[in-house]
Amino acid sequence: AHSKIEGKNLEKIMLEFIENKFDILLSTTIIESGLDVSNANTMFINNAHHFGLSDLHQMRGRVGRSNKKAFCYFITPPLNSISDDSRKRIKAIEAYSNLIASIEKVEINENFKEGSWVGAGEPMLYISGKMSSLVDLETLFLQKLGPPCVAAYNAYNMCIDMRSTKFIAMDARHCAGSEMSDLMSYGASVGSEKARRKVGAKGFIGCAADATAHFFGKEKGIGSMPHALIGYAGSTLNAAKIFHETFPNEPITILIDYFGKEITDGLEVCRHFKNLLRGNSLALRLDTHGGRYVEGLDVPESYAVLERRASQALRGYRTDNELKNLIGSGVSAASVWYLREKLDQEGFDDVKITCSSGFGPEKCRVFSLASTPVDVIGTGSFLPDSWSDTYATADIIEYNGRPLVKVGREFLQKSKK
Repeated sequence: AHSKIEGKNLEKIMLEFIENKFDILLSTTIIESGLDVSNANTMFINNAHHFGLSDLHQMRGRVGRSNKKAFCYFITPPLNSISDDSRKRIKAIEAYSNLIASIEKVEINENFKEGSWVGAGEPMLYISGKMSSLVDLETLFLQKLGPPCVAAYNAYNMCIDMRSTKFIAMDARHCAGSEMSDLMSYGASVGSEKARRKVGAKGFIGCAADATAHFFGKEKGIGSMPHALIGYAGSTLNAAKIFHETFPNEPITILIDYFGKEITDGLEVCRHFKNLLRGNSLALRLDTHGGRYVEGLDVPESYAVLERRASQALRGYRTDNELKNLIGSGVSAASVWYLREKLDQEGFDDVKITCSSGFGPEKCRVFSLASTPVDVIGTGSFLPDSWSDTYATADIIEYNGRPLVKVGREFLQKSKK
């Protein structure tokens, strides 16, 4: 079972498993999405050290859903050979086994499927169990609910606005630890998948970190060569040669802003790597600092570029922030169109353009107004912009089956329909 299987086929597989038509189900982390299989009592999680605490808890919660004793085995390399963070996660599961055992006795009823729209004030789920089991859950669940929902919403809108562009999640450096990174990547993957179903968007194709690659159906992270390699090599071309020699069978994405000569260095790299053009294996990445314009551009020339290529984007009222993203310094819509023009003029129309630098929902929306020819965007700006937007709350609505909730929260009670 995995997310690439067509819905009807996936449903057929799961029903046959529930009906005991086969004994072993091989699955990706899609199994954590909430389906109850009461007769399943044993789970093996391969490479458990790659998963976050929330994933491990959700997956192990898929067994032991009835009165049968359940077992969940975490398969990892020797603990002394894995990273400190991975070892801490495994140890944390062990240390809090008693707490987790009590959580497993709790009944959780989800009101929405993954990726569904949830309105303000609508209960997302109901949790039932002993007070002693529930007392810590409000904090634990609320920490994990709000932030990934906002990340999913932002990622969805970004993918909708730029449906022909591929995205790479680069959120790890913005996250306070591995668990937050897990939550943010999970949110981006959910929003991306919804955009794919809605409009056929290309969405997020992976992330920059190995640890969260599984959320996007990958085994490894993806990205471009780093700025540090260019500084070490002394020139953009030399850095590109080193990278290609080290990874000869990998597509190559070259940063071209290090020396402030995006056009000059970009064309030099293209001329040297002509052999990579046919396989669409060469891309140039713009990550120009917001304090200056891309080589050859200024305000008048940026206006001129968009007038030639996307005049509709300049018509009508535009806010200061919209104008900055259209014709301002750094990575603007005009700078991408300008680079595309220069590449096409030299016959390098097969060279792809990758962009990074503050690509949140607003910038993606403005770039779509200009039909900006971006092939790939690397971003971590789907993270919540304001942490107050992530707040969620919980209330007790029943005591021993008797409905009772504080005044003003009656709308949270279960429908009598």
